[in-house]
Amino acid sequence: MTRSLQAVAYTRPSVLESAPGGRRLGLETSRGAIPAGIEDHPRFFAGFLTHPQVASAGLLAVADVAAARYHQQQLRASLDPVVTGNGDRLRFESFSGCGGVYARLDVLAAGLDGGEVGHGTTNVDVNNPLREALSRIGTDDPLHLRVGPDEMAVTTLDGPVVEKKVPLPDRWLRGFAEAQVIAVGFDLRAELPAAEAVRFLRSLPRGTARGASRGAQWVVTAGRGLRPTTRPVPGAVCLPGPERLVALQRVLRHATALRVYGPPFMGAPAAASAWEVVLPGMRLTLTLSPEAARGFSGEGGVLDALATDEAAGDAELIAVLLAWEPRVEVTELAAASGLPAERVRAALVRLGTSGRVGYDTAEAAYFHRELPYDAERVERHNPRLRSARALVEAGAVSVAGALGTVTAEDGHVHRVREEAGRLSCSCPWWARYRGGRGPCKHALAVRMVRRGARVKRGTVRIDGGAR
Repeated sequence: MTRSLQAVAYTRPSVLESAPGGRRLGLETSRGAIPAGIEDHPRFFAGFLTHPQVASAGLLAVADVAAARYHQQQLRASLDPVVTGNGDRLRFESFSGCGGVYARLDVLAAGLDGGEVGHGTTNVDVNNPLREALSRIGTDDPLHLRVGPDEMAVTTLDGPVVEKKVPLPDRWLRGFAEAQVIAVGFDLRAELPAAEAVRFLRSLPRGTARGASRGAQWVVTAGRGLRPTTRPVPGAVCLPGPERLVALQRVLRHATALRVYGPPFMGAPAAASAWEVVLPGMRLTLTLSPEAARGFSGEGGVLDALATDEAAGDAELIAVLLAWEPRVEVTELAAASGLPAERVRAALVRLGTSGRVGYDTAEAAYFHRELPYDAERVERHNPRLRSARALVEAGAVSVAGALGTVTAEDGHVHRVREEAGRLSCSCPWWARYRGGRGPCKHALAVRMVRRGARVKRGTVRIDGGAR
């Protein structure tokens, strides 16, 4: 297993503070990706949580998974959760140290009040003192949430003062990819009302001190609830390692429903499944690998897409069309890119191998995020994308109507035209391939500008004006 250390730096620890009119939860961010590129300590939200106690319990559940190993529990794990701003919601994600449990808390628009949600992805600090403070949040405590540095700190940062070095096994990255690929094949198998959900989840066994799993179990619907079955039968859902759902105990008293997702019955001895607790204004989902001792990283669901040469070029094009949307629709991407839906799906799978997309079983849709891990590797595998970003940052792109003008590094000027949603360029590369290998770096740069990319240097001109 390849294992490295990742430095995760924050300006200061996240903290829960008392303030006039309520309490303030400041979640500090690390280096992350936003539409303009990579930024230290991005700011995604500042406003109130409509259900403070529910959100606090959900955050603690995600942090529980990030710090847990459900297989070989004597080994410690610590990886700060990931937060993504999708414009209308905040997503908090984590992976267990053993690589077999993926957790995500979706704080939806109904769970947020009084602030706009930004776009981007980064790590967020959840330290032990903060965990203790969150566990004491009362039902009537107004709670103001800030994700990212406060407004004064944004302009006065002199550099990080808190740094963690956390182990980053490659299997965690592969696990994020495999988990979303497997989840694409899930359907809703059962939905329980609140009382039945609480009864069922509280009946599940807890893990032993040594982390020994009770193995895969199967459940079937029975009236409004679930009951165990001795063997897999049509309509059954696999519950592999039921003790791995322990993090859901954090939110049970706030649950309004439990939804269970799984693949079609294939007669297999074990299968992955997803368990979603519906909460006021938010959702908490745990996805379990087929076995407690078998993490997602070895499932092989991404191999078909990685084996095709065209998927790499397609992924470059699809990556440019993404903009941290909460729902990434395959049909819309196919229309915008001119690619068949099958190739779009393959490209999304390839992007998932570097953590650039996830899958939401509740909405049966992909979503865009950029995991803050191994970003240099991602760039190395996308040279045209890297070159296009450099052109945008250098202020080498201007756009007027359907025509884009790009001044290359060697001084040559290239014209990029858009017709019926397709881009063409006057450069030699485009003349050679005519779009058969995806857009050139100049077309990519124009596409970025059209989608609102910002620059660090120079000026981007759009429709005759500076921007």
